[in-house]
Amino acid sequence: MISFCGSAQRRPTVNPDLDRLQPYPFQRLRALLAGARPNGQLAHVNLSIGEPKHPTPALLTDALVGKLDGLSGYPATLGTDALREACAAWAFRRYGVTLDAAREVLPVNGSREALFSFVQAVVDRSRDAVVISPNPFYQIYEGAALLAGAEPFYVNCTAGSSFLPDWSAVDEATWQRTQLVIVCSPGNPTGAVMDLDDWRELFALSDRYGFVIASDECYSEIHFGTPPLGGLEAANKLGRGFERLVMFTSLSKRSNAPGLRSGFVAGDAALLERFLLYRTYHGSAMSLPVQAASIAAWGDEAHVVANRDAYQAKFDAVLPILGDVLEVQRPDASFYLWAKVPGSDDTAFARALFEEAHVTVLPGSFLARDAHGENPGLGYIRIALVAPLAECTDAAHRIARFIRQHYR
Repeated sequence: MISFCGSAQRRPTVNPDLDRLQPYPFQRLRALLAGARPNGQLAHVNLSIGEPKHPTPALLTDALVGKLDGLSGYPATLGTDALREACAAWAFRRYGVTLDAAREVLPVNGSREALFSFVQAVVDRSRDAVVISPNPFYQIYEGAALLAGAEPFYVNCTAGSSFLPDWSAVDEATWQRTQLVIVCSPGNPTGAVMDLDDWRELFALSDRYGFVIASDECYSEIHFGTPPLGGLEAANKLGRGFERLVMFTSLSKRSNAPGLRSGFVAGDAALLERFLLYRTYHGSAMSLPVQAASIAAWGDEAHVVANRDAYQAKFDAVLPILGDVLEVQRPDASFYLWAKVPGSDDTAFARALFEEAHVTVLPGSFLARDAHGENPGLGYIRIALVAPLAECTDAAHRIARFIRQHYR
């Protein structure tokens, strides 16, 4: 028998980069609201989390249930031909781009999983790598970069740049080290959309420095009549191929199916070949029932139109109420409002609002990092219009009353 008496037991060795991960925004929000005593006479309205609450369409659930016998077999990481062809057909209808379903499309278990794993596959950690992302941003971008051994570099998105990245903030030495640029259009949390000139500029930088572009487009189908330009669509309009470009999309927001965990990536065939190799070991194949539901979803637009109409009604109801008391405007797309609060303390505003009005919003500073002398989320709140229309309208009235009572 081996005795450990009198000697210290060794702690298990883990990836030291895990210590570099920052608390998730909602973890920080829970800490902010800890000990708060909200008004118990008011029902709670949670507008902090971007989780769709509209019903999942029956055509998805019916297709899922109809393929439950598929649980008896292992799915392929590449997905079925039928799923990849459905994704390619949707991309053609939506963006006018022709994709090789065998080489330029890959199903993924939601854009979150795909974004994280793509960064691990793309970054060459033997070099002094930089991954650039917008600021504020979806925190997966940062965590993926850190765990890939790269240095995150934040490009601020402020009102002065129409809430889009200002690439002039990136110095030459950083561009030389950059291996990957992540863009989010429509943006989270701002809802800003890149136009063709924005894409032209980014493509020119990619051609000059050789970095890969990951285009997060999971909010692309929640718009107000003008479909946002996609990365592959922009490349096609500019007469380019898809070299060094991969787009990420999902059914979570488009089809109100966040629990399905289904999306796809498309673009540079050479990159996707390497990504597929990574995913084969990563163990991220999509089950056959989920593939069947996904095929049904990508093939139908009626439920997407109905979903957009529901969000449109919320924006139409809420904006006139909040526009009188906050600096806020309708986004280009997405289901968020990015509102500037009175004063500059977004955290104090969010806590006081929760206590008095029993409405939860997310402080903008939790979604950003201090960079280039400022936190571009400071003084803003993100309002996710995911609750039912009546709740969103009620919450807007509560927010307006709160501001008039305390800031006017």
